[in-house]
Amino acid sequence: MIRFNVPPYTGKEMENVQQAIENMHICGDGEFTRKCSEYLERITGTARCLLTTSCTHALEMAALLCNLREGDEVILPSYTFVSTANAFVLRGAKAVFVDIRPDTMNIDETLIEEAVTEKTRAIFLVHYAGVACEMDSIMEIARRHHLMVVEDAAQAIMCSYKGKALGTIGNYGCYSFHETKNFSMGEGGALLIRNPDDIEKAEILREKGTDRSKFYRGQVDKYRWMNFGSSYLPSDMNAAYLYTQFEMAEEINAARLARWNQYYELLKPLKETGRIELPVIPEGCVHNGHMFYIKTKDMQERTRLIDFMKKNDILTVFHYVPLHSAPAGMGFGRFCGEDKYTTRESERLLRLPMFYQLTAEQTEYIAGKVKEFYEA
Repeated sequence: MIRFNVPPYTGKEMENVQQAIENMHICGDGEFTRKCSEYLERITGTARCLLTTSCTHALEMAALLCNLREGDEVILPSYTFVSTANAFVLRGAKAVFVDIRPDTMNIDETLIEEAVTEKTRAIFLVHYAGVACEMDSIMEIARRHHLMVVEDAAQAIMCSYKGKALGTIGNYGCYSFHETKNFSMGEGGALLIRNPDDIEKAEILREKGTDRSKFYRGQVDKYRWMNFGSSYLPSDMNAAYLYTQFEMAEEINAARLARWNQYYELLKPLKETGRIELPVIPEGCVHNGHMFYIKTKDMQERTRLIDFMKKNDILTVFHYVPLHSAPAGMGFGRFCGEDKYTTRESERLLRLPMFYQLTAEQTEYIAGKVKEFYEA
């Protein structure tokens, strides 16, 4: 069976984990946490990167830093994982869902402004499959209406928009290092902070509401309870595992892009005859090969294709059920305008296996079975 996902593994992870143990610092903010944060700051240019226990927690921190409260409204796409909405719903804010673009599956930037009300405080956008939203337009809308922008860049490490790293354009950006992502520490994430003035507040929030980060840097002689906060620090052993992959980041990224490009070329004939649709990468966007998907005619055809692939020992999966159609989505939010594409496109999308260790031979076999299904 060709699995849909295999967590990335370089073979050297346990050496770093052993080193973390020998350092006798296996809790948060040790040597490897620092190395991971410095690496992310270097490749993105962000003012500060704080490693977290998950992307979910990074999003929750962003909602707190945006000072979102009960009665506020946040604009976001319905086609996303629940963490995007939970981050601010936990604060009592209301979700205002906007339709997506069918080409990138990202929020339709042309529909955002009509969703803005006097209660709107922020836009939480999602860079689906590591492909950037139309950030120039979104940031201009945010500027005109004095809105905060949070980038859910869970799938978008090493991706960019017009030369700018995703996660660094809005006020805050959030990465994921879950086992399904390009780089993994099992469970983990990172919060990227654009404005240096926000760093101290974020450090206090992440360190249980204390200024312990300043204490560790020798800036104060004792640390104190300064504000509300929680523990968002991952173990340094997890960071040690992750840093091994950062040391091979270019190789891992290149391998995924090679398989992505191979899929595209092999399946392009089906696209050209109108049997399926393939991902679209707009000009100015650099992606990371996080996922490869196709779009079938409808849900029924997708179900038949999933069954056919499984019979040929290939695991394929669909993705999010739109949030606005879920019980919590109906309770915590509303859809603004017409659901023209969100539901329809979500029912057609099918993800093919994609992971670092996927071979060219496996990719050819998978694409071959997709073609066999349609030729039949």
